[in-house]
Amino acid sequence: MPNQSSPINRGFPVVLIHGAAVTAGIWDGVITALGSCGVVRPQRAYSGSLDAEVAALVPHCTGAVIAGVGGGATLGLELAARGVPFERAVLHEPAVGSLLPGLLAPMAAAFRDGGVPAFGLALYGSSWSPGDVPDEAAVARDLAMFRAFEPRPPRPGAGSVLITVGAESPPVRLQAARALHEAFGYPFRIVPGAGHAVHWDAPGEFAALIDGGGSRRPPTAAR
Repeated sequence: MPNQSSPINRGFPVVLIHGAAVTAGIWDGVITALGSCGVVRPQRAYSGSLDAEVAALVPHCTGAVIAGVGGGATLGLELAARGVPFERAVLHEPAVGSLLPGLLAPMAAAFRDGGVPAFGLALYGSSWSPGDVPDEAAVARDLAMFRAFEPRPPRPGAGSVLITVGAESPPVRLQAARALHEAFGYPFRIVPGAGHAVHWDAPGEFAALIDGGGSRRPPTAAR
């Protein structure tokens, strides 16, 4: 596995997009596995505006390999829907809107009843800590934005997209990946030893997919 002492020449920059209730600091383990050369992790503004979030990402993602988790993966779907010319994308457990209503309902209920701590634990599990959160208002804006998200088909010009699902995630996450596959043809792959927090649970596995493990052989759509 490549690391910071043995950088590789990918030919493309890598852009890592974080989701809700975390900062760009979540990517430390993945960057260690990838090697830091050519890897960028933008810190999102938690604006609550899908247009603003995408506009901020486009300069980084054009011509790049992109990877995202949760909300970051959702933004990756939107980049594909707008035809942003990225090289390829590896998107872990994005939101899927009306393809699977209720996917984000447990997290919304946790936030309503227990605020950010309950939301973070419901979404990421015990790997998450309150220190990963910018502020409660940012989480509220992200939650509203991602609950309102509706996926659309990729436009010509966008790169290939691989959806990933944690083997330890609730079954509804696999249902969501299947829904994206059936609606838009996106292949998906299950990541062993991981839940939603693949960046903490299986950074090496995720880094291998980012580095082309999903493009050198056809991904298997689990059924």
